[in-house]
Parts: sequence; C-alpha cells; structure tokens
Amino acid sequence: MAIEEAISLGYFYIDGAEVYGSEREIGPANKESGVARGKLFVTTKVITNISDIPLAIDASLEKLQLTMQICVWAETENAKESGKARSIGVSNFRQRELEAVLKTARIIPAINQIEYHPYLEHGDTVLLKEKRGIRNVAYDPLPPATTAKGGPLDGILAGLAKKYAVTEVEVLLRWCIDRGAIAITTSSKRSRLMGYICTLQFSLTPAEIGSISGRFSMIK
Repeated sequence: MAIEEAISLGYFYIDGAEVYGSEREIGPANKESGVARGKLFVTTKVITNISDIPLAIDASLEKLQLTMQICVWAETENAKESGKARSIGVSNFRQRELEAVLKTARIIPAINQIEYHPYLEHGDTVLLKEKRGIRNVAYDPLPPATTAKGGPLDGILAGLAKKYAVTEVEVLLRWCIDRGAIAITTSSKRSRLMGYICTLQFSLTPAEIGSISGRFSMIK
C-alpha cells in the first residue's frame, strides 16, 4: 500500500533490492498504479557475491513483473546492451572502487547510490562522480534531523525550517537536491509523503547550502 500511495502522489523513482525483500511488493504496485511504465524508474540490486548474475537479473525481473531491469552492476554491461537494463549503476562504491570499475568499463555507471548527508559527504567520491557524469543517489539522507540530533547542524536546520515554513527533514532533502543528488527516503504515512513533495517548492540560497556543507562531514 505504501508504494501505491507514493506513486499516486507523484513519486516515480522506486528504490528496491533483492535483500530488502521488496521486489514482490513493487511489481503489483507498479501495475496497479495505472502510471505509464515509461514514467516509472524502478531500482533493484543483486548481492555482490552472487555467482550467476544473468539468473539473478531474470529472477528479479520476474518478482518485479518487469521485462526490463533498471539498474544493476556486476559484470552486467551486457544486460544494458541486450535491453534488459535501461541503465546500470553501483551502490556503496567509494572513490577507489569507482576508479577500479572505470579502468575497464565499457559503459560508465549511470549512478552510485551511497549514504549521503551533511555529516557524510564523501567529497572525493562525489567529485569523481561529477567529473565522470555519474549521478549521486543519496540513501539515508536525514540523520542530522533524525538519528543524529544534537549535532552542530541543529541550530542551522531549525533556522532554515522556520524561514521556509517546512520541517528540518525537508530542509535536508532540499539540500541534497541543491547539491545535485537524487534523494531517497521512505515512509508509509501519506502526510509525510506529501510533506516530502514540499521540497520541490523552495530552494536554498548558495550561502545557506554553504552553511550546511563541508564543515561537519566525517568523510570529506
């Protein structure tokens, strides 16, 4: 139900993975939403130590009820070339791993999905991605306003939330967007899903982005 609710509100990027156990839920939700398949971008991931990547791709496609898998990476450039993948990407790759892939890649990864927020900016990794045209997809972008409250950003986030009449969570999502990242979050509550859409209705100034960025990250 949460996935169908999100799609109905205009969320067209659905993030999943084999290990999440979400593929069988995503498939029916996509079909029942009534949204044209071309508008939906569905991400799934196969585990890194799997021995038969093509078989894993086909298994995921069956559970997702799709004929094309959207984003996988583990010697799967052939999946894109054969039409089974619209694009291929990686997850949790740091600079060293990305550089290793890029040395031999026929196709540059379209995305790298990493934990990304003001306390974990991965500066060198993000710079490499920007240089090579790899999009930064941010999962778990909210710790400064949730699990890591009490940190140095508390006052800054509170002030910006008051200025724009939004929540601190929405300020962080906007920060991700203004930094060029694709922010991924989740909720089963319609009110929160609607609130997240508010991030499209305001932008942070360069000075405000700078007040959040670069000074507090554990990995710069």
